[in-house]
Amino acid sequence: MFEPVYSYGLLALELSPGTPASHATLSVGDAERLGTLIAGDLRPWCAPHRDIDISLAGALFDPVEILRPLWPVHAEIARLNHLAPKSPDARLLCLGASSGQMPAGLQPEPDYQNGPLRWIPFVLSGPAEQILPIQNGMEAELMERGMAGAATALHAQELLGAAIEHARYMTLHDGVAMMAMQYGHNGLEPIWPLIETALFAPEQSAWLDSEPEPLIYLNQGIGHIAMLDYHQWAIVQPDASIKSGEQLETRFQMYQMRQRQLAALLQAHGLEVHFDFCPDNTSAREILQR
Repeated sequence: MFEPVYSYGLLALELSPGTPASHATLSVGDAERLGTLIAGDLRPWCAPHRDIDISLAGALFDPVEILRPLWPVHAEIARLNHLAPKSPDARLLCLGASSGQMPAGLQPEPDYQNGPLRWIPFVLSGPAEQILPIQNGMEAELMERGMAGAATALHAQELLGAAIEHARYMTLHDGVAMMAMQYGHNGLEPIWPLIETALFAPEQSAWLDSEPEPLIYLNQGIGHIAMLDYHQWAIVQPDASIKSGEQLETRFQMYQMRQRQLAALLQAHGLEVHFDFCPDNTSAREILQR
């Protein structure tokens, strides 16, 4: 008996503006019907190999729920696959909701249900000598050839009650790259290296230390944000052209809003956030590292 290796993937659905999905979870029966179509779409990569299980969660997640340290949603799907009854044949395990509730660890969070980008996570599992070529092929090809089949996209649209503009398969790494680009387009590029560190190197630390951004230190899954009062913040402002106190106060309010925005983003990605008061801006870095 082989020890399975797992490969994580996504069906990414881009919804039309103003048309959120009518529900975030699928019943077991609906998950099985959609899962059968997804398995058919993935056949070009999986077909040469006989022992590949496909497991998926019949639920719509926001990318921030998927891109968290240790990949908790995919890890839970893999765990349930491991616990499911064994079979000599490849299995299709479709996890659905009962009375709207998914199994523990797979319930989408209400706070993130209205975004235009929805991800349905799936896991491929099998012996390493079969999974690794599949994973390499998908990493190389899905961005170019990963559009979901028309039947799959149409069925997903009917099940979810939402207009779907694009439906495509991605590896987890593709999803990370997509979100890095989106954050860059939305003015959030400075915080991305901290999120990426938390995802791929959680044992390492990272800094956001670039004026005029807030000072943030990531260590052991905790984002430490320097809290400066108005006077300490004003001392380190590089824009000497700002002379009036009213202008500075407005800029400080914007700085505080940015702190809250970045803190909320770190929390959405599953990171703990501490606001550490720093009475002296010259010692802020030392305080954050304590």
